[in-house]
Amino acid sequence: MKIRKFAFAASISGLCAAGLLLSADALALDADAAQALAKKEGCTKCHAVDKKKEAKSLTEISKSLKGKADAEAKLLHHLTSGEMVKFEDGKEEEHKILKTKDKAEIKNLTDWILSLGK
Repeated sequence: MKIRKFAFAASISGLCAAGLLLSADALALDADAAQALAKKEGCTKCHAVDKKKEAKSLTEISKSLKGKADAEAKLLHHLTSGEMVKFEDGKEEEHKILKTKDKAEIKNLTDWILSLGK
C-alpha cells in the first residue's frame, strides 16, 4: 500500500514538474517575432542589432540598461512616448512610437532587446 501511494505521489510530482517546464517554454521570448516587429515598426531604420547605425545598436541599448531595476519600464516608455532623441550630429527628433497596441508583442520586443546585452 505504501509503495502504491509513493508511486502515485511521484507520478503527480513528475507531471507537475513537466507542466512547469512547458509553461516556462510558453513564456519564453520569441526572437524571430521580436525582430519582425522591430522591422515592421521601422526600428531597424536607425538601429541595428549589433552595430551602430544612425543610432545606438539594440545591444548597446540593452547593455546600458543592464542591471537597472526599471530597465523594462524605461525601454517601454522610450518606445511608446515619442520623447525627443538627440543624434551624434546634434540633430533632434521625436522617437517613433510603436504603432502596435498588442501588449504581448510589445512585451516580447522589450524582453528581446533587454536580452541582447547579456
